[in-house]
Amino acid sequence: MTSIDVQDLTKEYGTRRAVDHVTFRVRPGRVTGFLGPNGAGKSTTMRLVLGLDRPTSGSATLGGRAYATLREPLRHVGALLDAQAAHGSRTGRDHLRVLAASNRVPDRRVGEVLEETGLAAVARRRVRTYSLGMRQRLGIAAALLGDPEVIMLDEPANGLDPEGIVWVRTLLRRLADEGRTVLVSSHLMNETAAFADHLVVLARGRLLADTPMRQFIDARVRPAVRVRTSDPTALGAALARAGHDVAEHPDGHWMVPDARVDDIGRLASAAGVPILELTADQGTLEQAYLDLTAAETEFTAPLQEA
Repeated sequence: MTSIDVQDLTKEYGTRRAVDHVTFRVRPGRVTGFLGPNGAGKSTTMRLVLGLDRPTSGSATLGGRAYATLREPLRHVGALLDAQAAHGSRTGRDHLRVLAASNRVPDRRVGEVLEETGLAAVARRRVRTYSLGMRQRLGIAAALLGDPEVIMLDEPANGLDPEGIVWVRTLLRRLADEGRTVLVSSHLMNETAAFADHLVVLARGRLLADTPMRQFIDARVRPAVRVRTSDPTALGAALARAGHDVAEHPDGHWMVPDARVDDIGRLASAAGVPILELTADQGTLEQAYLDLTAAETEFTAPLQEA
């Protein structure tokens, strides 16, 4: 199958370096989340992969080949970078038929992707009448049209309702499970955590992380156990005897850092402490991402005290 290979990629616009010697590989069979603050260079990198811009130096290839050398590229790579790209005077069906004809994609695929993206009922309406969510679905339909091995989507959930967001999540997982190479740029941390296996993180044009998602989180957020009891005095004493550094929160629960649920459960049971709540707090993608990029965000506002 085909991977996306970015090697020492650099792109300069005058004196501004949008992408700065970036190297990473997007492998088949998994969903790679592409993250970074505004101005990080994500969209520029995707444009360079798709041959829409020329790199100042370095390379971006698909299965070892530049996008510009691909014949009938929709059969190899499907991409959504701009949901507004479809001509507003065309119907959704005609937009896809033009793309299919230009890449020798069978016309039957138009009907198939319209059904798959939930647009069959509005396929004969002009694109200018579509909502943002419908345009997003049309862009995804265009990306799927050639049944490609590589899928690249920039903010695919933008404008979608909750049902649509769940649909995108399921679609991405299915594409990866079929062995395709899937790269998805998103600002929605909770959604990225729900679908991504691997993360590539940029900031100010530089690569900050290229790692499995769980490793990314665990390296930056201390895991902990959340525990609540009807006898906090006994629980605190038991935890202290075991050498745990604990903190009691105003709502009555305790956080035990660098601990496992099984160990805290056994400790409480041995001490005869009644437990009302016992859960693992492994940290979130949002916490880890903010920890990594706190000094890299181009536009920031001071946090307001409550």
